[in-house]
Amino acid sequence: MQKKRILIMGAAGRDFHNFNCLYRDNKDVEVVAFTATQIPEIEGRKYPAALAGKLYPRGIPIYPEADLLQLIKDKKVDEVVFSYSDVPYDYVMDKASYVMSAGARFSFEAAGPTMIKSKKPVVAVCAIRTGCGKSQTSRRVAEILRDMGLKVVIIRHPMPYGDLAKQACQRFATLADMDKHKCTIEEREEYEPHINQGSVVYAGVDYEIIVREAEKEADVILWDGGNNDMSFYQPDLLITVVDPHRPGHELEYYPGQNNFLMADIIVINKIDTAQPEGVIEVRRNIQAFNPYAVVVDCASPIKVENPDLISGKRVLVIEDGPTTTHGEMEYGAGMMAAAKFGAAEVVDPRPYTVGTITATFEKYPDIGPLLPAMGYFGKQLQDMKKTIDKVECDSVIVATPIDLNRVVKINKPAVRVTYDLQEIGKPDLTDILTARFKVSKKRTAKGKKK
Repeated sequence: MQKKRILIMGAAGRDFHNFNCLYRDNKDVEVVAFTATQIPEIEGRKYPAALAGKLYPRGIPIYPEADLLQLIKDKKVDEVVFSYSDVPYDYVMDKASYVMSAGARFSFEAAGPTMIKSKKPVVAVCAIRTGCGKSQTSRRVAEILRDMGLKVVIIRHPMPYGDLAKQACQRFATLADMDKHKCTIEEREEYEPHINQGSVVYAGVDYEIIVREAEKEADVILWDGGNNDMSFYQPDLLITVVDPHRPGHELEYYPGQNNFLMADIIVINKIDTAQPEGVIEVRRNIQAFNPYAVVVDCASPIKVENPDLISGKRVLVIEDGPTTTHGEMEYGAGMMAAAKFGAAEVVDPRPYTVGTITATFEKYPDIGPLLPAMGYFGKQLQDMKKTIDKVECDSVIVATPIDLNRVVKINKPAVRVTYDLQEIGKPDLTDILTARFKVSKKRTAKGKKK
């Protein structure tokens, strides 16, 4: 019987995971190619033979998504599997129409078959969009579990932008580990706060290997999701973060709505800064579409080291990159800090951009008068530094989750903006996690007596 010829549309994350779980050892199909988007310089590489398995001794080529229709024709593709996240439904159906017009089937993979079962309890933190506040929610959950005397190991959604074979399974316990693995800014933004909190972080490409390694040192696995993707592990407790700054998005973006509908706990974040109408709309949607979820109200208040570097100053604001690019947020913690502490002016960086940073603004024209922290590769880092150097301002507000000066030397006075999750009212995450893990321990003890 002829093998089904499959092409996987991706962005160096969910696509590789779907392949590993469903296709790597499947003799009934042949994955002829991946396509890549969202992340620069992913295309042109191969998914290496060391990860692709014995059915793919030469690996699998990765092409730019712009070549999709030609690839369907040239490689006689039967089915295209859509495998990336944080896109509106009209975008998805536009891709589906083009694929079907070229003669191929368009499909998705369900969450269940790609959720690996861990031997340890799993708490998953996901979201309905990029930039909702997964990171601070994950840190808060880790803190609560540690206070309960549990050893928590974080497994982070993949960001494999280097040598994929070498990145199959990575462990980060110190800041030096990030230097050793040559982490990008995007990776550092996710790993560094956890490491500073005392957590061990795992990430990479092969999430079966990763979880088996993590299980050796964990009482609880904490899945820290990326974008609005679904968990790679079967969760014992799924926490989904929603954003009242973007009400309605919980029903309009793929696959964030899946997280919204499957959630055991829904965290409404940023209540302190959102419009009341936005909070009300999110609550109505929870009641209509997932009424059994427990709702936890939260804020993410900002903290600034030295407000005098903002007050009355002309400032450049640097925000988290993915949140302001494919996350489509026109502002973040940095812009809020500029307003709160009375900046005289937020200087628009666009007249000063160079190279790849100019290209980023061309690709995402709605970013607004802020600088996204872009550092997927060396040239992008260099261009970001040159852009910062050129901007005519008094000081720089850095609202990324990391100490940006560790990787980009800023030649102007700079002030960091940080934020942590703060629960409002009851029940809070401590109540929920304590009750859940007490029940788990009682069940375990009862099972042993039998």
